[in-house]
Amino acid sequence: MRENTEKSKALPLKGLVVLITGAASGIGAATALEVMSSGGIPVLVDCDEQPLARMAQQCGEGTLFVVADVTDLTAMQDVVAQTLSVHRRIDVVFANAGVAAFGPVAYVDPQAWKRCVEVNVFGTFNTVRSALPALMRTQGYVLINASVSSFAHPPAMSAYAASKSAVEAMGNVLRLELQAHGVGVGVMYAGWVRTPLVEEGALHPGFVRLRATMPSFLNKETSAQETARVIVHAFSKRERAIFIPGWLRILFGLRALLHLPFAERELVKAAPDIEKSYLEGLATEGALASSFGPRERERTLARTRGPHNGSVS
Repeated sequence: MRENTEKSKALPLKGLVVLITGAASGIGAATALEVMSSGGIPVLVDCDEQPLARMAQQCGEGTLFVVADVTDLTAMQDVVAQTLSVHRRIDVVFANAGVAAFGPVAYVDPQAWKRCVEVNVFGTFNTVRSALPALMRTQGYVLINASVSSFAHPPAMSAYAASKSAVEAMGNVLRLELQAHGVGVGVMYAGWVRTPLVEEGALHPGFVRLRATMPSFLNKETSAQETARVIVHAFSKRERAIFIPGWLRILFGLRALLHLPFAERELVKAAPDIEKSYLEGLATEGALASSFGPRERERTLARTRGPHNGSVS
């Protein structure tokens, strides 16, 4: 009996089927590996076929992976159908897929702004909505990646901040709606996590200037692996709010102060520099290059070239 208890503690997700969007890289990929080591069964979803297939190989032979655009409700319904066909159940959904658009509202490419909202908001809705019947049957758990940007709103990040604020609200509503069905809902607030999304941001001088406004402790990055460990613990405990790093809980509690004049002082000073850098990039690289990182830029170009739709990671 004691041995079985120790095993269950060592494998907190034993036998649980975990659907992860944005699973080809970054937080999603690290979470998939952590799910495996915790005894769970990851199902990987992303638009980037080759890196997704490589990730599935790392998770082990037979790992189910589905190439899909989270902004397509029918595609996400098909993801759920394939998962149920193979595994018969879904216990956890991690709505993680997301992209970022960068640029002042006056100049950012409108299609990039729209795409960011479509992926981050409608993608989360499509993922959760498609999986809810299965989650209700298992009385499972949903985790939504809202980011610290859901309550801290820097210049040139309007699309990302707006979309993350929206999914935070969605998660809080879902928690109320699903409690009677036995489904747990968590919202995740992460700061800087060392992922391709953050690494691509460092290629933009305006983004570098934005980060320079922050004190060193606010700029510290967490590894994707460390983040994944916190996420899997949240899965096992069905936590309602997750902060990475943990001290962000304090900032969250003080969120009403973040947009008072004294707190915005450095951002106000930086905004003209950020705008200038963006406009310089706009002149030399074009609207799309100035608004999106390399991966999402390539996905956007691929969507315009042919019938295969790209999405997120």
